Amino acid sequence: MTKLEQVEKSVAELDKQEFEAFSTWFEALQAERWDRQMETDAASGKLDHLAEKALADFRAGKTKRL
Repeated sequence: MTKLEQVEKSVAELDKQEFEAFSTWFEALQAERWDRQMETDAASGKLDHLAEKALADFRAGKTKRL
């Protein structure tokens, strides 16, 4: 049995309270990993083209107030 299969089996066996606690923990873990990836991408310049496009659209009047 793979690690993933073991995790799936364990999660499926959780009672309601344990599953809710697991879900809360897992969502926080996903958010943390996403934040770290965004920070890495921003620091490496991978997002620069998106910022440049947004600024160009703003300067060209292609945006609207929220």
